[in-house]
Amino acid sequence: MISAGDFRNGVTVEIDGQVLQIVEFQHVKPGKGAAFVRTKLKNVISGGVVEKTFRPTEKFPSARIDRVDMQYLYNDGSYNFMNVETYDQIALPEDVVGDAMKFVKENDICKICSYKGNVFSVEPPMFVELEITDTEPGFKGDTATGATKPAIVETGAQVAVPLFVNIGDKIQIDTRTAEYLKRV
Repeated sequence: MISAGDFRNGVTVEIDGQVLQIVEFQHVKPGKGAAFVRTKLKNVISGGVVEKTFRPTEKFPSARIDRVDMQYLYNDGSYNFMNVETYDQIALPEDVVGDAMKFVKENDICKICSYKGNVFSVEPPMFVELEITDTEPGFKGDTATGATKPAIVETGAQVAVPLFVNIGDKIQIDTRTAEYLKRV
């Protein structure tokens, strides 16, 4: 059990039968009345965000989220992953995976998140290196404002890159923000 006074960002708790992760929290001590904890909570299964306030003495059971490293194998209508330690394979439907796989190539390691055996999301690696397969050529003299152009990477995703990046270049991408980081 965890009390509302001990809330921290990233802690996962079970409230009213829902598994919620604390995105933001703030301890408030008004001049008049009792102190309270104002929180912003994200439902880890549906993705919805709610704001709630609690008394610091309220207690909630902490929810155990299992994160397992698995290797992405292939997509045959569902996404297939293999546990690298036990070699067990699972297939996840597209609605569970969502946009997480747009920067992931075959054989990359992802984290599979589950609660009580039910998989609810896939976390891709934070940074990936991908090759540019299609982009417009950059023109000399167009760099006065740090301009970018759209580019398609080998997984089919689109990312904004600087004008000096060309077809065949390998780039590093932050998968959380879909931003170009550097040329490799």
